[in-house]
Amino acid sequence: MTNAASGEWTPASWRSKRVRQQPPWPEPQALAGALAQIAAFPPLVTSGEISALREQLAEAARGQRFLLHGGDCAESFDGCRPGSITNQLKILLQMSLVLTHGSRKRVIRVGRFAGQYAKPRTDETETQNGVTLPSYRGDNVNRPEFSSEARRPDPALLVRGYERSALTLNFVRALVDGGFADLHHPEQWNLSWVAHSPLAVEYKRMVDAIGQGLQFMETLAGVRVHQMQRVDFYTSHECLLLDLEAAQTRQVPRKSGWWNLSTHFPWLGARTSHLEEAHVEYLCGIENPIGIKVSPATTPDDLVALCKRLDPDSVPGRLTLIHRMGAHRIAQQLPPLIDAVARTGRPVLWVCDPMHGNTETVTPTGGNSSGRPIKTRKFAHILAELEQAFEIHAAKGTVLGGVHFELTGDNVTECTGGARGLSDDDLAGAYHSAVDPRLNYEQALEMALLVARRM
Repeated sequence: MTNAASGEWTPASWRSKRVRQQPPWPEPQALAGALAQIAAFPPLVTSGEISALREQLAEAARGQRFLLHGGDCAESFDGCRPGSITNQLKILLQMSLVLTHGSRKRVIRVGRFAGQYAKPRTDETETQNGVTLPSYRGDNVNRPEFSSEARRPDPALLVRGYERSALTLNFVRALVDGGFADLHHPEQWNLSWVAHSPLAVEYKRMVDAIGQGLQFMETLAGVRVHQMQRVDFYTSHECLLLDLEAAQTRQVPRKSGWWNLSTHFPWLGARTSHLEEAHVEYLCGIENPIGIKVSPATTPDDLVALCKRLDPDSVPGRLTLIHRMGAHRIAQQLPPLIDAVARTGRPVLWVCDPMHGNTETVTPTGGNSSGRPIKTRKFAHILAELEQAFEIHAAKGTVLGGVHFELTGDNVTECTGGARGLSDDDLAGAYHSAVDPRLNYEQALEMALLVARRM
């Protein structure tokens, strides 16, 4: 039971608490007008979809399914285009196919899309060439260009963010319902340059094996397996802009409680996970399943207290703990957290995010380099953290039930390493992320193949 079920909570309860990571909106009336528009719009997702996801996450916690959670670090409004959305869907489908084949488990697909338009910031401002401006907080708030006009928070962008989320969801649902995910024709998912990947042969062999197995099963049964023509897809974004989240939090007919109908699966970031503050207060009252990012700064006592506050009745599927330690710290940091949660007996889902703890800053020297330091991540470190996570959970008798990646279906050069051996000198070639570096298509597929082997 959430706090809302007892009648003590409303979507505005968080306003009585200290709140972090909110933009300094310059025009309160404009903000109120934008939020009123969004509150009157139709919901982006349904309570039935949210309930179905919660049940599937409960099965993953028991080792019966596996969660693939992936997508952009921060979506951009410009990325709301057919090609970008299709590529994102393709890579998640291909990765899930690989993981299903390797694990022999049904994969839950949750995309970091249709709402991931805001990002927390370590620093309120950014300085370039002696000029200081507000930090870029995502397209829901301001723009990445370094100018006073672009960096000014604009509430009208919240409405544009809702519209882009709706357009993205509509296109994803149309693709899925239209047979885009049909396992009878997985070759349709190949991007144009998959043939150049060093792993193309292994992937094709896997696809052929799945197709032959499906054909054999249908021959025996004498019917076509229509259920294989579509898959479930769910959305996720960080619960960050509380005004926006509250505007889309509603009660629904014939169901109790309050539901955040902007996304299926909101998560609590490491910067906003203070127990007695606004983000935790908001999340404790909604019925959605919730992700909690678990960083090296999280203590066992902190994590147990968060779990108790956000899931007082230990509801299966309610909490997903997404640990992000870094390849060099996970062996020391993760085991005490697992032990502490295990002692509570809570049915949580453990997921590894091997991206955030392995971020580093370099200065690229390639032909298109600006000479400014940028963030990157090493493929080897990402893989090393994942492998250690599997080993640690196995040793503790717990289940690592999912993975969380920042990735894109585009051919970017933002993370180094992988089968093609991208180096720091290659980063400037196609570095498009406005915030954090993502695995490109080939690196993401390679990672899925390596995880599948490990499973």
